Amino acid sequence: MVNLFKKLSGNPKVEESLEKEINNHEEGQLSIDVYQTAASLVVKSTIAGVKPEDIDISINNDMLTIRGKREMTERIEDDNYLFRECYWGSFSRSIILPIEIEAEKIEATLENGVLTIILPKAKITKQISIKVKGR
Repeated sequence: MVNLFKKLSGNPKVEESLEKEINNHEEGQLSIDVYQTAASLVVKSTIAGVKPEDIDISINNDMLTIRGKREMTERIEDDNYLFRECYWGSFSRSIILPIEIEAEKIEATLENGVLTIILPKAKITKQISIKVKGR
């Protein structure tokens, strides 16, 4: 399966990313909200406990990928847990963008554990119908 992705992507970084996803079954999937305004697409996700420098956001063609890692700072023995619901470790999420965006103008902020990515929509030219006249 990895070889198929390598043949399709042609991008070494994408190939490495896809190979890691296939081989690492324990990677968590990030929950996201995606909505649009008149001028942009907005992607929001709760990423509590992650530093901005530990988040990698990339765009390849029309696919947005968010990757990161949430590390536990203390070691707790399994026997001492009463509940264990929080996810610790690597996570990622990839989505295909439904419209063209201006990649150079993307902004990402992390505030109070909420990641917000603003993807400005590319200006779409109007389609004009031209009538053909007979002679």
